[in-house]
Amino acid sequence: MSTVAPPRQGSLAPPGQRSKKAVDDQRAERRRAWRRRLPLLPALTYLILTTQIPFLTAIIISFTNWHALYPDRGGFAGFDNYVEVFSNPTLRSSVTVTVILTVTVVLVSLILGLAIALLLNREFFGRGAVRTMMITPFLIVPIAAALLWKHAILNPTYGLLNGTITWIWSLFGSTNPPQVAWVTEMPLIAIEASLIWQWTPFMMLILLAGLQSLPSDAIEAAKLDGAGPVAIFRYITLPHLRRYIELSVVLGSVYIVQNFDHVFTMTAGALGTANLPYAVYQTFFQQQNYGLAAALGVVVVAGTLIFATFALRLVSSLQQEKP
Repeated sequence: MSTVAPPRQGSLAPPGQRSKKAVDDQRAERRRAWRRRLPLLPALTYLILTTQIPFLTAIIISFTNWHALYPDRGGFAGFDNYVEVFSNPTLRSSVTVTVILTVTVVLVSLILGLAIALLLNREFFGRGAVRTMMITPFLIVPIAAALLWKHAILNPTYGLLNGTITWIWSLFGSTNPPQVAWVTEMPLIAIEASLIWQWTPFMMLILLAGLQSLPSDAIEAAKLDGAGPVAIFRYITLPHLRRYIELSVVLGSVYIVQNFDHVFTMTAGALGTANLPYAVYQTFFQQQNYGLAAALGVVVVAGTLIFATFALRLVSSLQQEKP
């Protein structure tokens, strides 16, 4: 005669109870998640009010024909302002100048910053003082740095660079050395030089922090295995610095794309040096074309995101470890 086995202890709860318990667990988890996020709400609210809402407003204005000198011509303009940005030769030139300026300054500053960081990572007498002095250019106000380069270094009459050239020529008995007007004859290179001088310490500081976090036992083991300095740099140091290089490229790109001080101070946008931020200034304050200026501002933000993404992908592909 067969008997029915009694239910085992600890059997699963009925489906209705299981679903209710799962819902209660989900609600409890959501409450815990909101309690963790609650301290961040003031900062998030401030960020939205000061950045996202103004940017959304700029996007809306960029689709309007808002010109202070012609108030009767206002209205919806569609994509006319964006077409104007890329079809107007002056504005199109500002886009090109922005790309050239950003790529040149970021790449050269990154290479020089990496070289200086490698040197300062070594042990030598007075290393702390040298590090402090190397950071100093980045701490100078951008307008003051631009004035320093325009007048104290690149001035054709009393600048340091021409003075050095005159002194070198005098050593060879020449009495008529060349006096180059650097800002006038090479305006974009002059701006790039001043920006590289100011941003190289920033790159150096980030990369030096990465070098300081590199474990010394890995390098010692590589040396014991017979690896030379080039191999150690290529297979140990450079992969370790990947995240620091990416951070340097992103931050440098964001700030240099938006640079206005050096262009305004050194050339006032003349001689083909007007970048997008200076074009925004001209369009907004001088021409008072608010719709077109808003479109330029949106293009600056979009260009910054595109360049930062491209730079990150490029750095990742260059440093990708081979299988």
